[in-house]
Amino acid sequence: MGAVDRILTIIVTATITSMVWIVAGGSLIEMSDSDSQIEKTRPGEAASSANPPLTRETVAAEDEGEETRPQASLAERERNVISPDRASATRPRSSDLGQLVIPVLNVRPDDLSDSFLAERDGGARLHEAIDIMAPKGTSVIAAAPGTIERIYQSETGGNSLYIRSTDKQTIFYYAHLDKYAPGLKEGQKVRRGQRLGAVGTTGNAAPDAPHLHFSIMRTTKDAQWWEPTNAINPYPYLAKEAE
Repeated sequence: MGAVDRILTIIVTATITSMVWIVAGGSLIEMSDSDSQIEKTRPGEAASSANPPLTRETVAAEDEGEETRPQASLAERERNVISPDRASATRPRSSDLGQLVIPVLNVRPDDLSDSFLAERDGGARLHEAIDIMAPKGTSVIAAAPGTIERIYQSETGGNSLYIRSTDKQTIFYYAHLDKYAPGLKEGQKVRRGQRLGAVGTTGNAAPDAPHLHFSIMRTTKDAQWWEPTNAINPYPYLAKEAE
């Protein structure tokens, strides 16, 4: 075989080999798009397919459990827990509560009694409030200005109101109301002396002893209405005995 023939043979062989590789390569690329091969040939794309980007629907579905989860147990709310464990809550100055009015109409300072440290449930807890006795239906008024944080009916407190002070660090709790004043709603601002409802015996109050259960709870601006608070004795402020 002459030199020219050998050169032609090499050229033909190279051309045929190139065509074979082109065809084979195209087949491999086509196969790589199949589900069975994508993880092996393109692992990055496989990962993104297995973990698609979050959409508004998927985020909403994941967050649904958080939104429906109660912020406190029912038993905790029913007890209206008051605890002295909130170290970050500060005690108010006497001047902060010096302008309180007695939250039941026609009740004088001399009519009040200090039951703040009275035992309840056989000594299991302290009262941490005062009971203001008055005939059923007597108007209950706001002892101080603030915002209605919660309108709440509980087994113990009956018809109740939680009103947060304007500086958001004090919560005034009114319980055993016979009924609420018309138009009250959560988030509503109230002024000192505004009618909130009427004295009653709802909750665990004795049927023959209508009264307003009134407590002052020191809290922090970012705390929820049901979270632990520091109880403050209302008696000295309402009886004008505060220093």
